Amino acid sequence: MTSTRRLLPPLGASLTRGRFSSDQIRNGFLRSFRGFATVTSSEPALANLEAKCAVAIPECSTVEDEITKIRHEFELAKQRFLNIPEAINSMPKMNPQGIYVNKNLRLDNIQVYGFDYDYTLAHYSSHLQSLIYDLAKQHMVNEFRYPDVCIQFKYDPTFPIRGLYYDKLKGCLMKLDFFGSIEPDGCYFGRRKLSRKEIESMYGTRHIGRDQARGLVGLMDFFCFSEACLIADMVQYFVDAKLEFDASNIYNDVNRAIQHVHRSGLVHRGILADPYRYLLKNGQLLRFLRMLKDKGKKLFLLTNSPYHFVDGGMRFLMEDSFGLRDSWRELFDVVIAKANKPEFYTSEHPFRCYDSVRDNLAFTKVDAFDPKKVYYHGCLKSFLEITKWHGPEVIYFGDHLFSDLRGPSKAGWRTAAIIHELEVSLPYLMYSLLVDCILKSVCTSLKAQPCTLYDVFWFSERYRYKMMIATGLSRYSHSFLFNFSIMAFYIEDFYIPIEDISHN
Repeated sequence: MTSTRRLLPPLGASLTRGRFSSDQIRNGFLRSFRGFATVTSSEPALANLEAKCAVAIPECSTVEDEITKIRHEFELAKQRFLNIPEAINSMPKMNPQGIYVNKNLRLDNIQVYGFDYDYTLAHYSSHLQSLIYDLAKQHMVNEFRYPDVCIQFKYDPTFPIRGLYYDKLKGCLMKLDFFGSIEPDGCYFGRRKLSRKEIESMYGTRHIGRDQARGLVGLMDFFCFSEACLIADMVQYFVDAKLEFDASNIYNDVNRAIQHVHRSGLVHRGILADPYRYLLKNGQLLRFLRMLKDKGKKLFLLTNSPYHFVDGGMRFLMEDSFGLRDSWRELFDVVIAKANKPEFYTSEHPFRCYDSVRDNLAFTKVDAFDPKKVYYHGCLKSFLEITKWHGPEVIYFGDHLFSDLRGPSKAGWRTAAIIHELEVSLPYLMYSLLVDCILKSVCTSLKAQPCTLYDVFWFSERYRYKMMIATGLSRYSHSFLFNFSIMAFYIEDFYIPIEDISHN
C-alpha cells in the first residue's frame, strides 16, 4: 500500500480538497470505466458468498496485489447486491394488515374497548369522495354563486393524500415533513406543482416558521380528500381565468360547503340510499366485537356522526350475520353520537338522552348510562365520572390522529390508530430501509468512509431509489451497479477512484 501511496499522492490530495459533480465524474477521470458496470447473470446463494467472504487473502506487497485485493472485495460486494432480491424473498415479511405498537401493551389489562364509527368500524369505497366533492361544488355554485363552469369539475382520486396543509395566505397546498419543512415534490399552487426555486422564492426557505404556520390549516382525515381536491381545483380555475382572488376566501367557502353537506345530512342520506356503492362489508367485524363481549370486556361507541346514520350503516354491515342486523346495539354498553370531537375531550357539555323514535333530546340529567339508550353530546369529564372507567384500562380506536386519539391519550387512555395507508406504504417503506442497508453494507465491504465524492453519490443514489420506491417499484434495478461502481472510495487514508485501479 505504501507504493500505491507514492503513485497517487496528487490524486489523493485533489480528491480530499475538491468537490465534483456527477457529470464531471462520468465525463472526466471515470469516463472510460465499463468493466465493473457489467451485470453478471450468475447469482450464487448467499451462503456461498459468505463462504467466499471468509477466504483469507494473503498480505499484499505490490501495487498489483493491492489492486487484486480491492477488485476481489468489490466483486464480492457486487455479488451480494445481485443476491439482495433472493435474500429479501427469504426474509420474514411484515404484514401490512398487522398490528404494530410503539410501546408495551398488555391486553389482559384492557377492560374497556371504545370505537369511532367512520373509517374505524365502517369503511367506505372511493366513491364516497366523489359524492362529497360533487355535493360541495354544487352548493358552492348554487349558494355561493361560484361560476357555473365549476359544476363540471370532477374529483381526481390520484391527487390528494392525507396529512396535507393549505396556506390560506398564499394559496398553496403542501406536504410537510417531520421537521416542518415543505417536501420538495409536495407543494402545489392549484394543480401545478411548484419547483424548489418557486418554493424558496415564495417562502424564502423550505422550512415553515412559527409565524407562517399560523396561516396553515391541516387536512388530516379521509373526509378531507375531497376538500383538498376541491380547493386546488378552485384555485386553478381562478389562475387560468386570470381573476384576482383571496386564498383565504377560497378555503373558507370550500370548508363551509364541505361542512354543509355533512351537517345537513346530504352525505348521510346519499350513503344510506345506496350502501352497496359506498359501504364496504367486513365479515370479521361481528366476530371481533362478539369475541370481546364474550371475554367480559366493556364496549362503547363514540362518534361525531348522527345516530340514524350509524344505525343504518351498522344494520347494513350486520345484515349477513345470521339475522343479527337489528341487535348490533346489544354489543355496546354505551352508544354516544354527535359527540363533537375533539371538543368532547376538553369541554364540559352535558350528555343528552336521544329518542330515536321521536328524533328529539330529553331534558333530564344524565347521571348513568343505559345500554338500551343512545346519548348525544357530552364530554370526557362526565363520561369518566359516570362510568368509573380508569384511563389505563381503556383503549380507543380511531382514524384521526387529532380528533380521535390525541385527546384520549392525554386522559390516560391507550389509543389505536386505524391507518389504511400502511397497507400500501409499508412494503415500500421496507424497501426504502433496505436500500440504505444495501448501500451501507456494500460500502462497508469496500472499507468505505465518507468523503466529498462519496456523499455526492450516496445521497443521489439514495434519493433516486426512494423515488423509485415511492412510485411503486418493489424490485431493485441492477442499473444501480453502474453508478455505484464509479464511486470514489476512501481506503486507508487516501482516495482511489475504482476506474484508476482498473487501469493500473
